[in-house]
Amino acid sequence: MSSYEILCYTREPMEDAIYACKLADSMHIALVKGEEVTELNHNSGVLFAKAVWQEDSTMCAKSLKNPYIFKLKEGGYGVIAERIEADREADDSSKGCVLFWRTDDFLIYTSEALVRVCDDHIDYAVCEYDNGKDAYVIRLKDCKGKYYSAEFEYEPKETDRLKVYSVAENAPVISTAKNVKETEAFEYGDSAEYSVTGIRPGNKTAITDELAVRIIKKLTVPFNTEIEVPDNITVSSREELGEVKVSLKYSDGTNRETFVNWYADDVEFDKPGAYEIDGLVKQNHYEFPIAFNRADPCIGKWNGKYYFIATNDADHEHTIYIREADSIPALVTAQEVMILDSVTYPHIGNLLWAPEFHIIKDRLYIFHAATPQDFGDEQSHVMALKPGGNPMKKSDWEMPRRVVNKDGSPLFTTGITLDMTCFEIDGHYYVSWSQREFVPKDLGAWLYISEVDPDEPWRLIADPVLLSAPEFGWANNHTFVDEGPFALIKNGKVFLTFSSAAVDSTYVVGLLTADIGADLLEVSNWTKTNYPLLTSRSVEGQYGTGHNAYVEDDNGEYWNTYHGRPGVNAPRSSGIRRVHFDIDGYPVLDVTEDKDLSPDLKNIRVKINVK
Repeated sequence: MSSYEILCYTREPMEDAIYACKLADSMHIALVKGEEVTELNHNSGVLFAKAVWQEDSTMCAKSLKNPYIFKLKEGGYGVIAERIEADREADDSSKGCVLFWRTDDFLIYTSEALVRVCDDHIDYAVCEYDNGKDAYVIRLKDCKGKYYSAEFEYEPKETDRLKVYSVAENAPVISTAKNVKETEAFEYGDSAEYSVTGIRPGNKTAITDELAVRIIKKLTVPFNTEIEVPDNITVSSREELGEVKVSLKYSDGTNRETFVNWYADDVEFDKPGAYEIDGLVKQNHYEFPIAFNRADPCIGKWNGKYYFIATNDADHEHTIYIREADSIPALVTAQEVMILDSVTYPHIGNLLWAPEFHIIKDRLYIFHAATPQDFGDEQSHVMALKPGGNPMKKSDWEMPRRVVNKDGSPLFTTGITLDMTCFEIDGHYYVSWSQREFVPKDLGAWLYISEVDPDEPWRLIADPVLLSAPEFGWANNHTFVDEGPFALIKNGKVFLTFSSAAVDSTYVVGLLTADIGADLLEVSNWTKTNYPLLTSRSVEGQYGTGHNAYVEDDNGEYWNTYHGRPGVNAPRSSGIRRVHFDIDGYPVLDVTEDKDLSPDLKNIRVKINVK
């Protein structure tokens, strides 16, 4: 018998700059075990309604209310909810319908669909599978206060077991209810009280302990639980001792190896014997922020040195500075040198944004955005380091080139392009960028992907493909924006993180994922996680966390650079944190230093043998 139940709910919104309606009006989940309630995903939404596409290619943001979970006939779970406008008013485009999803694990959901039930707006609805009728029975209350029951059929497709991701598609009507009849009144929602901030309870459903444990491992922040030291440490020198690693174990069942600072001054390495020594597990420490007024940070490695680059908010984005050091920690205090400004070149006079380092066929490039003057002319550019050049010398960088299509024409002429990134798979160099059409009307910022010529990486060799649009409430909160893509390639996957919503205190990081061997220019090979990986709720005191990039250090650890605000209205400033990889090998971006290495465990004492 299961000891866990899963509780779904929405939340009351908070201040608009903290937790707006578009965030609160989504399905949240918690695990209930007896009197114990475990909030998941930082008490933030995991399932959001998609925006509806209009005939003019604009999107109309949508939200949901009154989610309800039920078991499906063939296994797994269904979720229904009522779709509402982003301002919480009734949604005429789904009048008489409920939204429907299926899920096996409450982590991945099929693309939403609509089930048509009646002719009026629905206030709330519940659903169960009826064995006797071999149908799903919906009971609902409509906007006029009448109560109905109805039946609908659902035949799962093979693709339903995976999240089906599509761009510019609206939810289809997959079933129309039959045998609609008036019924007795009923109340929606669980009447129990839960100690969850802002909760508006939905319903509870029993799940297996195995599934509950998996959900906890995926939707709570992992923390260091144990440090395992190798048995029989035998060394012949201080250098050999320095190569000994310990294993850090985490609450999600993962582990990683790292080095130790050993206190071995009393060990005589020229005399065989047994010793007992102390050690301190190594951990780089970074205060947030590591750089004020620096946004869109990126760290690159070139010829054995590390380099830091970022948007310079201190002078309103008119210059780009870089730092050089022998290690990532040393970048924090390294001297800055200006390598690009808004006066040297006639085609670059303003708004130098989002610079990134990329190595293409053994040449170092900086991808960045720039404009001659106005925001509406912002475009993606590529700047190459001259052969044999020094990255710290402005004169060793070639003039930035504007990115062009495969026929040599400008990449985009009826809006802006920015935040272009580059990554390589099997000798193919892909670029992804944010593009915003203004003519004839503002469509918001969308993500595109293409391939470039590695000898001229400012030139596409394939047509641009629309990859992602800001369909979910967390992506169109305050404005419709998907931007800042950057790839992390590991565990057989391309993890393309990106940033969404307004660049304010509610800025977030989302995730697109594809298999390394897939055709990356085919949008159906990508899946989008329904909820963001990093938000203002992830780490206390860090607001509007976003526009991130990754770097691998000399020990094979991956680090996430990002910007955030040390206060709701504070300036954008840079941070850095180690990337954790969960039980499925997916990146986790909110493991803070105290969770990454427990302060109570970092001091160790071991026995060693000197041979």
